[in-house]
Amino acid sequence: MSGIQEILLIVVIILAIFFIPRITARNQDLKRPRALVFKNLFKLSGSSRLAVVASCLWPLAAAGYFKPWQGGMLPFLYIGIGPVVAGWCLNWIFTGFKKSG
Repeated sequence: MSGIQEILLIVVIILAIFFIPRITARNQDLKRPRALVFKNLFKLSGSSRLAVVASCLWPLAAAGYFKPWQGGMLPFLYIGIGPVVAGWCLNWIFTGFKKSG
């Protein structure tokens, strides 16, 4: 059970990193950037949305199968996190070639 608690703690820390600056910023108008984020989210193509969802679900499924908190860390890194990182890196590289060419 401690493995699930550790993963939830990491999720809470990541969420805190994103939301604490928004909460503590008092003199800035936050409605405008928030509207831009939502506007850009709705502009995503179907393949981009699929890639984002798959990038979230693939490591979660791999974590459930390999249970890295019980010693299966290396296979989880290779099969769970590795393909997601490699896929986004390749996307970034190909997008750079498309924009420069």
